[in-house]
Amino acid sequence: MTRVTRGGVILLGLALASCGSAGKLKPAPGEHLPVAPYGATATPTPGDLLTPTQQQRPQRSDELLKSSEERRSDEFDLPPTR
Repeated sequence: MTRVTRGGVILLGLALASCGSAGKLKPAPGEHLPVAPYGATATPTPGDLLTPTQQQRPQRSDELLKSSEERRSDEFDLPPTR
C-alpha cells in the first residue's frame, strides 16, 4: 500500500474508535424516558433500562458433570420395538 492509503486507513480507524460516547446516556432533545411501569414507584433510569434482569438473562440451572462419573442406571432405557 502507498503511504497515503496507509495513513488514510489509520486516520479512519482512529476516527471510528473515537466515536463512542464516554458520558452518561440521556434522551434525545425533546424526548423523554419511558413512563414508570405499572406499580413502580419511580421512573427507571437509562442504566436500569439497559441492565438485563434475571428473567431476561437467566442463569444456567443444569448441573454439568464436573468430572468423569459413571452414569446411574436408567430403567426406562429400553431397546426399540418394531
